[in-house]
Amino acid sequence: MPSLDWKLIAPVAVVAIGGLAFATYFTAQPAAEQPQVEAVVEVAEAQPALDKAQINAAIREYLLENPEVMIEVQDALQEKQLAAQREDQAKAIEDQKTAIFDSMADPVLGNADGSATVVEFFDYNCGFCKRAMADMVSMMESDSELKFVLKEFPILGPDSEAAHHVALAFHDLYPEQYPQFHLRLLGFDGRASDESAMRIATELGGDEAEIRTRMEDPSIGERIRATYALANELGITGTPAYVVGDEVVSGALGESVLATKVANVRECGSTVC
Repeated sequence: MPSLDWKLIAPVAVVAIGGLAFATYFTAQPAAEQPQVEAVVEVAEAQPALDKAQINAAIREYLLENPEVMIEVQDALQEKQLAAQREDQAKAIEDQKTAIFDSMADPVLGNADGSATVVEFFDYNCGFCKRAMADMVSMMESDSELKFVLKEFPILGPDSEAAHHVALAFHDLYPEQYPQFHLRLLGFDGRASDESAMRIATELGGDEAEIRTRMEDPSIGERIRATYALANELGITGTPAYVVGDEVVSGALGESVLATKVANVRECGSTVC
């Protein structure tokens, strides 16, 4: 292929690469730092016409020699998507504030009238939830003004769903014993199921027949379905997931991360001051 004049090719190549990637990258930059895209297009249009093969070859050569361009584009796209997700989640949190933070149907640990609230979506068979339990306990021990709202979110199969049904029934009948039940079942070295959950419930003084009758109440399933719907609106797909202030925090990120976000919410009303 004859050599190509990059003074002629480069503007066309950049515009051709543009499409979605070009627009995505530059719209992610602050307005003051954006290049004059219109000027680039005008320069490209002013150049002699190039056939498609030449343009494709030039673009390929340019990207092979400058692969960091596509990495920058990908990073900008990812950051833009994350920013949009955070914005959508913040709006959903605002719209569903009562259902998230103050639902009477949800178990609460710590100080029910605390000055700060952490909401946790969890599954009793989630290994990360089990490891994160120590973070929750430590935070409550060191912060007497902290309220933990528990969203029972069984997503790991029938055993999980059965265990959560036992948990909600036990909570309704024996609310004062629920914190012990929760910590024992979540800390259980084995699979949470109807059998293991019921065993812990009866060891704590629960009556199995009474619990099973309560489990048949339609409200138990309705509460779990409501949690599924809320998780879907918040973009939560795994456990553990937390809602702190105006942010959804996914994963077992550790006590220090959650504690910092709680402190920021108290100080300035947002997880990021």
